[in-house]
Amino acid sequence: MDAVRVALLREVLAGTEWLGATRRFAGVLRGSVVGHGGGLLLMGTPEYEPWHLAAHLVDEAAWSGTPELAPTLVRQRARPCDPAHLAVGPGRLAAARRGETLLVVAPEEPAPLLERVSDARRAGVTVLALGAGGGELAAMAHDALAVPEGAELDLDTVQHLVSAAAGENEGVPPRGRRGFRDRLSRLAEIVTAPPPAPW
Repeated sequence: MDAVRVALLREVLAGTEWLGATRRFAGVLRGSVVGHGGGLLLMGTPEYEPWHLAAHLVDEAAWSGTPELAPTLVRQRARPCDPAHLAVGPGRLAAARRGETLLVVAPEEPAPLLERVSDARRAGVTVLALGAGGGELAAMAHDALAVPEGAELDLDTVQHLVSAAAGENEGVPPRGRRGFRDRLSRLAEIVTAPPPAPW
């Protein structure tokens, strides 16, 4: 989902709880990683790996000038033959320590996942969770955003809103790059500009 589609989605969601909830959660995420100088781990479940969120956070990190937002995707079934950025397995989570942030995206909560998250929290890792809510994961997380089954939005759409909001520079001192609204404004100018006059 590109910046224009996110902007349109935000217009549709105006007046709902989702905009405030996703911006609040994104603010917690950004504050956690920027405040500690980075170290964002992103993990899903064996059946649900948040590839798309990882890619969007990498983009937002580059566009917003906030490299701390670029996550390390921790895969449940990583193989040594995978490319380096896809070969990080659960052992990385076992090595995580204070100052790092773990964002868990989990539509369900398998026991091995909960054990790993619990161990990371005991090691001092800040745990954030996106999932169905109301389960053990939300209880052990420092902050959580619930996306219950049957909600107006699905988990994938909420991830788009969170990643876009995490990259916004509103209220953040400039770091040499343009923020989300600046980029969106520039894109809107290009799209709506009249065609050049014929010569």
